[in-house]
Amino acid sequence: MKSRIFAPNRREVLAGLTASAAGLLGGGATPVTTAQLALQARQATLALRPDQPPAPIWELAAVSHLGNVHLKRFDRCEVTFRNALPVPLAPVWYGLDSADLADPLRGRAPVAPDATETSIISIPNAGTLVADFRLFEDRLKQPARPLPIIAAETGPVAVDRDEVLLIEEWRLQRDGTAIPPGQDPKDTTPLYTLNGRTSFDLSAEAGERLRLRFINGSQRSVLAIKLESHEVQVMALDGQPAEPFPARNGALILAPGARADAFVDAATSAALVLHDGKEARPIGHLAVSGKLDRRAALPPPRPLPPNDLPDKLDLKGALRFDLTLGAAEAGWTRPANFSTASTPAFRARAGRTVVLAVRNPAPATTVFHLHGHHFRLLDRLDDGWKPYWLDTLAIEPGQIQRIAFAATSPGRWLIESVVTDWAAPRLVRWYGVE
Repeated sequence: MKSRIFAPNRREVLAGLTASAAGLLGGGATPVTTAQLALQARQATLALRPDQPPAPIWELAAVSHLGNVHLKRFDRCEVTFRNALPVPLAPVWYGLDSADLADPLRGRAPVAPDATETSIISIPNAGTLVADFRLFEDRLKQPARPLPIIAAETGPVAVDRDEVLLIEEWRLQRDGTAIPPGQDPKDTTPLYTLNGRTSFDLSAEAGERLRLRFINGSQRSVLAIKLESHEVQVMALDGQPAEPFPARNGALILAPGARADAFVDAATSAALVLHDGKEARPIGHLAVSGKLDRRAALPPPRPLPPNDLPDKLDLKGALRFDLTLGAAEAGWTRPANFSTASTPAFRARAGRTVVLAVRNPAPATTVFHLHGHHFRLLDRLDDGWKPYWLDTLAIEPGQIQRIAFAATSPGRWLIESVVTDWAAPRLVRWYGVE
């Protein structure tokens, strides 16, 4: 379904700014709630094979929105979550750097079956966000779908259309049912969907500028997605604006949970091709017809408005820590066994720059996710960084990647580590900003 770009009017912008400012004021002032979101964990089905009945799945659904969830930067959102599934669950948000964002492993219990919880979540940054149940994989009886969430910029963005492209992976058994991640995938077949379909068609007029929000909603696989015969201009990664740059050969490489916003000027019909490291397969199609009538040619894309992350990081004065992924002796544990009474991976004072040397000792690529902060990927010589921010990184076997971030959000924050193998467990630790 086409969704026209949403540009907030002056009243909405002022409301968002007022709500943000109110949250900073003392004197007992109650911040204004500017948005509401009703979420539900529920059973569903998804047609994955034409020769089999729809497969049972679990999903996180937005019952208060038709189509994609649209919020705005600076919203103060009242979130009502209803758990209609038989195990305790709670949605975990990815992409928000917020001191008041409490995930259910840091002292807040997940929501019991047939129960409802209401919470307030501030939206400090615009970008492509995701909410899902990945921290509760040990409890899932069926594979669960994530929920994309768009946090719009406070001003208009020069595109004609804004589309979410959610890639998901499944492991299908012979009867057409799917198993959740963390289980042995023996005798299963991998399958990938785009927006819940095994073949997705996106229509556009020639000359339309599309903002395509690619989300790797898979649980274990690093994926490459390519739009053939088009220049794909990367504008944001993991929900944070980047200095615009063209995707190499028109392909985006995304770790599980990673997001990339790209601008594409529709020119001709073309295939969307997915590569999982083993084979390439068409997963969708851009169908271009007609021609959009414009008064003037489109200028080159301009950078998206910043989210107020620091322009510079003090690497010379940084706190430096080594972090080895997945080692049980280093404190990594399954989410079901996690406690903040465990030893933290590191602690830092608020306002300091932190540099992590993240090592993957596993014989397979391992995915690292940092909650609470976005980070810069440092150059090999520690003399600069890539011109984008990330919260998720795939690290190859035996490799060390060095990252840096400004510790601006006080609290206890999670770190996730998972090997790119369907049966591998998801592991967590925590770090503190004081």
